[in-house]
Amino acid sequence: MKAPRLDPRGRGNGHDLPKSNQGQEAGISQYSPGHEIAFDRRAIPADAVEGRWNASDGFAIRRIDWPGPGGAARGSILFLPGRGDAYEKYLETLDYWARKGWRVTALDWRGQAGSGRLGTDEVTGHIPDFSLWVDDLSAFWSTWKRETPGPHVLAAHSMGGHIALRALAEKRVDPVALLLSAPMLGFTTGLLPIPLLHGIAMLMTRIGDPHRPAWKWSEKPGEVPADRSDLLTHDRDRYADELWWREHRPELVMGPGSWGWIERAYASMRALERPGLLESITTPVFVLATSADRLVSPSAIRRTCARLPECEMLCFGKEARHEILREADPVRDRALTAIDGFLDRVAPGTGDDG
Repeated sequence: MKAPRLDPRGRGNGHDLPKSNQGQEAGISQYSPGHEIAFDRRAIPADAVEGRWNASDGFAIRRIDWPGPGGAARGSILFLPGRGDAYEKYLETLDYWARKGWRVTALDWRGQAGSGRLGTDEVTGHIPDFSLWVDDLSAFWSTWKRETPGPHVLAAHSMGGHIALRALAEKRVDPVALLLSAPMLGFTTGLLPIPLLHGIAMLMTRIGDPHRPAWKWSEKPGEVPADRSDLLTHDRDRYADELWWREHRPELVMGPGSWGWIERAYASMRALERPGLLESITTPVFVLATSADRLVSPSAIRRTCARLPECEMLCFGKEARHEILREADPVRDRALTAIDGFLDRVAPGTGDDG
């Protein structure tokens, strides 16, 4: 069964989404670390619940929740994916945390995956301003925190990591810990300075439609380029899982970002560069990164970590690409083990946020 298309406002009932993929041979992995139990990456776990959260303006945003163990939960983790991502890509990791005793929630961003579109077509990612995403995160965080047990942890990948860090810096969220996977704090654009690149992006939004794609995707809109996996992960099976979900839930398909998205991304990055802003963050932060990242800037990540008062970083080399939590088992196991150790130290499951 294919999922229903959503209208541009992101509305959809979410009740006829496929709950499982019985008999699916691909997409099966062993739990990591330890490989205790098999997990089907192409099925929504039986104990997870998909639904919608309505923002203050009525925009319907898709979510998924693991209600947690029968007894007292260790705490709660909110996970936010990257640009063009969907939470289906991270089911394996989200379920891993749930089996560790965490109450887990993941949220799509407004305008992508199962939360509709903000552009003029079904595949181009657009946002009028990143502050809309910060507002959504802040509002959802307030409600989610009241409804779930502490301590409360915020985790995010790539663009989600950028938004989460910005929301934390602007004191719009208050997690006891922040986990960032390959956060989008700069692009891999060579030696050109961000102000110059931002200026070029501003020019492009003025000489044409800001909603138009900023780069070429493929001859067929929404079709995945053949070499895209070389940017994301060495694990071909995990990469194939994403293609499977895009086929079975076509509303997840997204292609390039718009020129408006590019310009607003640079503006948001420059906002985080303000002197004293990152230095004011006292929340413990753990960062996963790789020096081989060809999408986000490893040097920008290192500079940011150096400015954060309480930041730990695990940096991989050529063995890891951008999607570290979807990498081959040796990399992913090491990353999850490091995260477990960090959370044991800073969020030991006291039942509160302080």
